[in-house]
Amino acid sequence: MWSRWKLLNLGCRFINYKPWRWRSSTACDRALEYKIGEKIHGFTINQVTPLPELFLTAVKLNHDSTGAQYLHVAREDKNNLFSVQFRTTPMDSTGVPHILEHTVLCGSMKYPCRDPFFKMLNRSLATFMNAFTASDYTLYPFSTQNSKDFQNLLSVYLDAVFFPCLRELDFWQEGWRLEHENPTDPQSPLVFKGVVFNEMKGAFTDNERIFSQYLQNQLLPDHTYSVVSGGDPLSIPDLSWEQLKQFHATHYHPSNARFFTYGNLPLEQHLRQIHEEALSKFQRIESSTTVPAQKLWDIPREYHVTCGPDTFATDSTKQTTISVSFLLPDITDIFEAFTLNLLSSLLIGGPNSPFYKALIESGLGTDFSPEVGYNGYTREAYFSVGLQGIADKHMETVKNIITRTIDEVIEKGFEDNRVEALLHKIEIQMKHQSTSFGLALTSYIASCWNHEGDPTELLNLGKQVTQFRKCLKENPNFLQEKVKQYFKNNQHRLTLSMSPDEKYYEKQAQMETEKLKQKVDSLSMKDRQQIYEKGLELRTLQSKPQDASCLPALKVSDIERTISFTELDIALAADEIPVQYCAQPTNGVVYFRAFSSLNTLPEELRPYVPLFCSVLTKMGCGIYDYREQAQQIELKTGGMSVTPHVIPDDSHLDMYEQGVLFSSLCLDRNLSDMMHLWSEIFNNPHFEDEEHFKVLVKMTAQELSNGIPDSGHLYASIRASRTLTPAGDLQETFNGMDQVRLMKRIAETSDLKPILRKLPRIKKHLLNCDNMRCSVNAAPQQMSQAGKEIENFIKNLGRSKKERKSVRPHVIEKPDSKPVGGDFINCPQIIRKLITDPTFKPCQMKTHFLLPFPVNYVGECVRTVPYTDPDYASLRILARLMTAKFLHTEIREKGGAYGGGAKLSSNGIFTFYSYRDPNSIETLQCFEKAVNWAKSGSFTLEDIDEAKLSVFSVADAPVAPSDKGMDQFLYGLSDEMKQAHREQLFAVSHEQLINVSNKYLGIGQSTRGLAILGPDNVNIDKDPSWE
Repeated sequence: MWSRWKLLNLGCRFINYKPWRWRSSTACDRALEYKIGEKIHGFTINQVTPLPELFLTAVKLNHDSTGAQYLHVAREDKNNLFSVQFRTTPMDSTGVPHILEHTVLCGSMKYPCRDPFFKMLNRSLATFMNAFTASDYTLYPFSTQNSKDFQNLLSVYLDAVFFPCLRELDFWQEGWRLEHENPTDPQSPLVFKGVVFNEMKGAFTDNERIFSQYLQNQLLPDHTYSVVSGGDPLSIPDLSWEQLKQFHATHYHPSNARFFTYGNLPLEQHLRQIHEEALSKFQRIESSTTVPAQKLWDIPREYHVTCGPDTFATDSTKQTTISVSFLLPDITDIFEAFTLNLLSSLLIGGPNSPFYKALIESGLGTDFSPEVGYNGYTREAYFSVGLQGIADKHMETVKNIITRTIDEVIEKGFEDNRVEALLHKIEIQMKHQSTSFGLALTSYIASCWNHEGDPTELLNLGKQVTQFRKCLKENPNFLQEKVKQYFKNNQHRLTLSMSPDEKYYEKQAQMETEKLKQKVDSLSMKDRQQIYEKGLELRTLQSKPQDASCLPALKVSDIERTISFTELDIALAADEIPVQYCAQPTNGVVYFRAFSSLNTLPEELRPYVPLFCSVLTKMGCGIYDYREQAQQIELKTGGMSVTPHVIPDDSHLDMYEQGVLFSSLCLDRNLSDMMHLWSEIFNNPHFEDEEHFKVLVKMTAQELSNGIPDSGHLYASIRASRTLTPAGDLQETFNGMDQVRLMKRIAETSDLKPILRKLPRIKKHLLNCDNMRCSVNAAPQQMSQAGKEIENFIKNLGRSKKERKSVRPHVIEKPDSKPVGGDFINCPQIIRKLITDPTFKPCQMKTHFLLPFPVNYVGECVRTVPYTDPDYASLRILARLMTAKFLHTEIREKGGAYGGGAKLSSNGIFTFYSYRDPNSIETLQCFEKAVNWAKSGSFTLEDIDEAKLSVFSVADAPVAPSDKGMDQFLYGLSDEMKQAHREQLFAVSHEQLINVSNKYLGIGQSTRGLAILGPDNVNIDKDPSWE
């Protein structure tokens, strides 16, 4: 698509660039040839719309005999995507659309094997496969870069949604069932089981989700939004198999369907397959799934709910959440929705926004309430604002602040610069290229299209920006009038409050017990016998080897044997700092990164590095206070982030690099301004404002606490691997539960001055060019300017007056391999300073984090080998093989956990995990059984090939222009190393898989660590080996 280029290292001058332009896209050209009214394979073209600012052409069609709607987005992108969505409008909280979403993927007429969806994960090179249940639609998307694979997946998806088997046993497994605790023992008690049942039990341990769910239910109480589409665990057992089948018959019909395709594959091919394999078998029906408009209230309402206590709350007396929410117009009014979305960002986005100043900086709470801002996922949108982490006594104060702030906005309006910053953000979003653009588009248009809005109009962002500017120009009070109309004078307003109940989980368990008793008491002896027999039947079915031969599949021979190499060049800036240059079609955006070592940082400061990174770009710098700095970042960049990194060495488990990554992007016209901001942040950061620091600390602590229910398996895995490598302890310090606990303690501290004084000390070791490397991804014609700006940035950086020594005595200097494409002599190299500890001895540790959740997150980690070891490839294939052929069945299907499996990380740690799991010790036993299964070699060559396909689908995932060369820059992984690893993956054999199972995973072979996050456990309490 673009010319190859060469970079000559002549000091800091760059020459010999060939001009690069975005070429006319062939996919778009083909789409522009379609004519309105043209008929293709049972479809009629209604509209053809070029959208050049997004490099795409949108084609709208309708299916003649069924009325199915279709949108094709042609774009020169090989990561092609398909999705089909149905408007699903449940009227109870049994979770029928969610359980149906799971069950249709369990087998269909053409593909009657059990669980074709999960099996296709291993028979395909899909870059994405999933399904989503929203409040009022269900979406089935996949994407792949392979044309044959696209047709295979399309066939499976079409048959799944339109012709599913919907077997009763699949409903039992995926939805809910009564089953004996031990299915083989009819004397053991009957309990509730089921994947969705346990998933939703886990979902409702998340207080933010509880609040968001009640907010929608109470603000839109008249129709489908008044229920829990995913399912309330106490209502799920009211759903019958017959009701599930009936819901499918009324909702999963082409007349209620919206098809979407994206990418560079020919539209005609998609239309033919969709018509022939599915739509030709149906006739139009009148769909009755329309969501009626919510009846508007005459007076505002209030509602209060309870939730579980937050064990990581910074103040146990301040755990109340309150928000005020306003119903807004229909989302199909596209320009009004665009305006209100922008208005929402102006009201709550960043430290210059009125609600940030009035609420966050009041000191009353820790962070905005959940669902803050504009929500456009329901037919009528809504705006919500409030605080979490407040005391009960402050609820009235918060409500008064919200009312007062609305009045002040109506009076004063917004600064022009803030509006410009938002429009600048939209410009960057339109230019930035992601690898999952098709998925982003289908998600973006889903809600509006679901209610008959025009998806093409929604994508025409340029038109909306132009209209918005015109409205502002014609009426300077345009935005204030919207605030008055939709907030000040809006009676459809809900004040929702939520406070913790110490006995919340106890009460939930009691209600579940009562529900269970009610179900069990109603059973006849015949029912009980049937439940026992059905339980055995399900267990037999789950344990039976599955014949998946009916499913289409790619072959290993379909995989490219070699990767395409990325041209990189390295030059020295200011004669000392290596800078990696990667020329890419970045569409006028420049991406800058810098990595700075932490080797000289004193040990006692290391736990505070994540906090330092979090606040560095938010405290002010140079002549800017924190508000002015935020404004400059929004006006001149697409964001500036700072994150700690622990980078494993590719060839030694006991060596690692520790540092901080600085990342940012900007439009090419703003490059000089962006680099000036980095100079000010490095040279003159502000660390004086204790009040603002306190606000940032509380927000960070709250975010970490709120993230545990969704990331519990990651926290378990990090803790389990803590004592297996020298880098493990640092990972726990930066990213584990230790960091969550530390932030809780800091947020509880009344005097933050001692913490604040640590930040300048960290700055001295980090914000200089003593041990730094930089990278730039940009179009070739931008490289010369980028080189000059980085040169200036480096020259302006401070240097240590005396050489600082590494805190760890053992440092190894390791040069990277030379990048591909550098054709100049004496190309400089990036030299990494790796930490090692010759005295390190891995040891076993077992940790149980007691959390008040009704589900567990389990992690078991095993120390194996680094990336370049020949066994690494075998272990990577083995992890996928164990997941697909053993752990998925045992942990999800039989055990009822929402997820589980095995993975091999780049640091050589082999991890077994489970997610939202009703079991804990039993799951650890499953991990052990999985190892024995692998050691026995009970898998076929076809199983191995499927595992290889699955691994290659990840290895060959598309890389955005902004991220090309990042594996080399961050991890030192050259394309040659990746190609060598690729060849090892292809060569993995049955014998090698058995060998690595015995060599590393058997008990006593390698050191392992275990961790469980979850409720009290009597078995663990009795075992002194657990801490």
